[in-house]
Amino acid sequence: MLNIVFMGTPDFARESLKALVEKGHNILYVVTNPDKPKGRGMKMSYSPVKEYALENNLNIEQPLKVRDNVEFIEKLKSLNPDLICVVAYGKIIPEEILNIPKLGCINVHGSLLPKYRGAAPIQWAVINGEKETGITTMYMDKGMDTGDMILKERVSIGEDETSGELWDRLSKIGANLLIKTIEQVENGTVKREKQSDDFTLAPMLKKEMAKIDFESKTACEIKNLVRGLNPIMGAYTFYKEKMLKFWKVKVLEDNEKDLPFGTIIKANDKEGLFIKAKEGIISVIEIQGENSKRMPIKDFLRGNKLEEGYKF
Repeated sequence: MLNIVFMGTPDFARESLKALVEKGHNILYVVTNPDKPKGRGMKMSYSPVKEYALENNLNIEQPLKVRDNVEFIEKLKSLNPDLICVVAYGKIIPEEILNIPKLGCINVHGSLLPKYRGAAPIQWAVINGEKETGITTMYMDKGMDTGDMILKERVSIGEDETSGELWDRLSKIGANLLIKTIEQVENGTVKREKQSDDFTLAPMLKKEMAKIDFESKTACEIKNLVRGLNPIMGAYTFYKEKMLKFWKVKVLEDNEKDLPFGTIIKANDKEGLFIKAKEGIISVIEIQGENSKRMPIKDFLRGNKLEEGYKF
């Protein structure tokens, strides 16, 4: 069993940390992002990785920064780890840290590299309507997800699957693939594969990209945007200056050829909400009004009137 420093923050990373602990590896240190205020009361909340580390009496460190943090870097050096495992940590790891462990730094990445390098690979795969994605384990280098690949596992993306649902599936696959990767590292059987230069980027998601563009986006592209931003922020539009977030939609065949894109075709609590779009009709399944909760569309329409013929 190896002496490992683990660096990660969200629930996606917690699955990998849990797998390492259950496999019997010695976790020298768990490094996660600092606590953040959350909710209306702004109560400080722990990351899922910290919660798991506390439950299992693991040593925890939460540096504000890792680059040029002399005290933190010297601490890592003193631990003399065999391996550093990084899973969705949330900060770029400087070369000085990458050079510390004897067997290198291993990363679990939520795409089939070199496709979707960057901060949000799972969400962008859904937004772009990909039919498959997967997990890649790799050796880390100073670039952004540019290191030598080790193992990959492919998965199909469901037609209606949200990025949240895919995130949960991939977190478990990533944990299993990390264990297989470490077994190869231990046995000296690991094979490294260089990445090609044919890559795509998956940058951080920004709020402005969540606004639905009925004029230029097709119905399928709108559906993919809704799926891809669920549950992170939700895709939105405005009805009479009030925000509406769409959390789940489906695409129907277009039988309203002459209406402008974005027009409400039908809106009632018996049938639902239907919106004209490019190359199809958007049927809204789950919605959230401004300052309200997510709810099924028919429940929303029982208490909120939307005018047929209104153009988003």
